[in-house]
Amino acid sequence: MTAASPERRRLRDLGITVGRLPPGKLNAITDVAGIRVGHCTVWRDTPRLSRTGVTAIWPSDDPWSTELFAGTYSFNGCGEFTGWLWLEESGCLTSPICLTGTHSVGAVRDALINIAEERGHPAHWHLGLVGETYDGFLSDAYANAVQKAEVETALDAATAGAVPEGCVGGGTGMNCHEFKGGIGTASRIVEIAGERYTVGVLVQANYGVREELSIDGVPVGREIGIDVVPSGRRDAVANAGSILIIVATDAPLLPHQCKRLAQRATIGLGRIGGYGRNGSGDLFLAFSTGNRMPTSGVDFLAKPAPRPPMPCRMLPNPEINLLFNGTAEATEEAIANAICGATTTRGREGRVMHAIPLDRLQEVWRKYRPNG
Repeated sequence: MTAASPERRRLRDLGITVGRLPPGKLNAITDVAGIRVGHCTVWRDTPRLSRTGVTAIWPSDDPWSTELFAGTYSFNGCGEFTGWLWLEESGCLTSPICLTGTHSVGAVRDALINIAEERGHPAHWHLGLVGETYDGFLSDAYANAVQKAEVETALDAATAGAVPEGCVGGGTGMNCHEFKGGIGTASRIVEIAGERYTVGVLVQANYGVREELSIDGVPVGREIGIDVVPSGRRDAVANAGSILIIVATDAPLLPHQCKRLAQRATIGLGRIGGYGRNGSGDLFLAFSTGNRMPTSGVDFLAKPAPRPPMPCRMLPNPEINLLFNGTAEATEEAIANAICGATTTRGREGRVMHAIPLDRLQEVWRKYRPNG
């Protein structure tokens, strides 16, 4: 059984737009050439109730053999992202990225290492990238429902097409602004010095207070309050909640520039109503496909072969402002798409998180933006 629901629609399909920059063809992180996304959703009631899963992002066809420049930013650090420290130290992304529930991080990390070995990657060690947000409000977090088979399913299901959103993969058990949340994505196209570049964002959204939800400045959460749509966790949101944000671009950036891009995801999160509370794990990772290098690998028992300098390209710092704008806009819209794509979900102990009513969302939008 899956949580997919054909009646759910994306934000733009409702006639609601965010920002000024145009989206890519798919309005998804997969608008950045070479990126693929796959999900494995675990939705079962027995033997232990599970509303969980894993989402896999392939940053390139073979990330174990190809290094991409990358950077990270922790807006608030009550969370976990394995492999984070080495990425920050080296400035290079050398693994697929997986997103899952908090208690599944270790199993997914171990699976990535075993899968790399089984698929013939020559490196002598791996630090897989696995991020988490907590789905234990709806799912039995101790059920160990995500294991190697689920990771393989997500990796092998990955495509470069449209990305399923809402209650799928790692987002299956997540909540957002006291509505059902989950996975969302969006993209923006920018033109810099006569060249077109794409910025794509994917989020796993599991945070937020209802009355703080705002879409492009429209106070959606105050208009659709808990008197209209009940909140399943009103007493649990004051200091809780997390979000993972993955930013990708084909613009040629160096690691320090990727880090700056990751920082700008904070603006999109803030615009829609995320404040990074004390118990929140708000962890952002940005990478660029604009430079591709063969992975260096590490064999501590062998003398390394000399490596000549490698050429790379970068945009001058003054030219990346539009990438900042695109990251902020795509982040806000990706979070909104996560909410719009999610379905009402009943979980453990009879708990229910309700989907945002899309017709009511349109009414609120027309009230504040009668001219579109």
